[in-house]
Amino acid sequence: MMKSWLTRNLFLLTLVSLAQDAASELLYPLLPILLTGVIGAAPLALGLIEGCAEAAAGFTKLISGRSSDRLGRKPFVISGYSLAGIGKALVVVATSWPLVFLGRVTDRIGKGLRSAPRDALISDSVDKAHLGRAFGFHRTGDNIGAVIGPGIALMGLAMLDGDVRAVARWALIPAIISGLLTLLIKDNFVRAPKVKVEKKPHPQLPTTLKRAIAILVLIQLTNIPDVLLLLRLHDIGFSTQGVVLSYMLFSGVTVLAAFPGGYIADKLSPRIVYAVGLVAFAIAYATLGLTQNHTFALIALALYGLFPALTDGVGKAWIAGLSESNHRGRAQGVYQASMNFAVLGAGIWGGAMWSKGDIQWPLIFAAVGAIIGAIFLATSHLRRVQS
Repeated sequence: MMKSWLTRNLFLLTLVSLAQDAASELLYPLLPILLTGVIGAAPLALGLIEGCAEAAAGFTKLISGRSSDRLGRKPFVISGYSLAGIGKALVVVATSWPLVFLGRVTDRIGKGLRSAPRDALISDSVDKAHLGRAFGFHRTGDNIGAVIGPGIALMGLAMLDGDVRAVARWALIPAIISGLLTLLIKDNFVRAPKVKVEKKPHPQLPTTLKRAIAILVLIQLTNIPDVLLLLRLHDIGFSTQGVVLSYMLFSGVTVLAAFPGGYIADKLSPRIVYAVGLVAFAIAYATLGLTQNHTFALIALALYGLFPALTDGVGKAWIAGLSESNHRGRAQGVYQASMNFAVLGAGIWGGAMWSKGDIQWPLIFAAVGAIIGAIFLATSHLRRVQS
């Protein structure tokens, strides 16, 4: 009998991610204001910090994903969520951008430790036919946290008279809750019995899997860190509360679309769903790059909420569907690490090109790259259907 896709582990891991995302997304929309307004860093520092933080997560994912195939998933999940809490603590006490850098890198190393093992654990716990909806459900929980976090930030800004640093400290509460919840997870990983055999190199990942990773990584090079989008809102006149509320709107759209996106990917094709997400990305980036109008900017940010909903969980499910149990953690590690390295590149070129002008050309260039990626995925799907 096929086991239900909504397993105990999936439910618990979704709660863990919800709490951690509440912490992360309480802090995240305040970060550009904290860095450029309170601390006084330049936009390039913002792009560099986020890019390097994602690269640090990438390096860690390469190690943790492969190691979880030998040692089990749970130790990496517990340590990863705990380390992320320490990183957030460093950010909220920082008085200079290098300490913010250290905190963000520590936070993302924690993300790197947990992400691939956690996603492999989800794959271990759910039937392969339901991977899209499982990752969509998990992504929905993530983004419910991403709505709760900015909501808490808005309440804090109202109660504490706009004190950004004081409100940022509140992020530590859900981060601690998230770490404690990881203790309830059950590791489904079955360690193979130790047998003395000649040591052999790891089996090669399938060519189809490596090709899918390469395509998604090339597309990801256009994905400028979201923190620069929030800086754009600040640059065109949004208040701190306005930036946080806008981010809450973005996350709310992602909550509503993540599970349907995963479900449709199971029924149709991950390529098509991912391509639709890229089209939403392109329209949103182009609009935000060109407009000074607050209404248009809000509409664009809401549309942008479809991008993570239709790509994050769908991409992981796509990779999981091409993986076997003996290299599932490594496959997620390679995929997610490669995507993180691509964000480093996007953060550096996006931050370096950032200006105070009416038009933000980095956003326009990113939109063009996303459209090219969408066309490629759509045409490759059509070729597969016709062959």
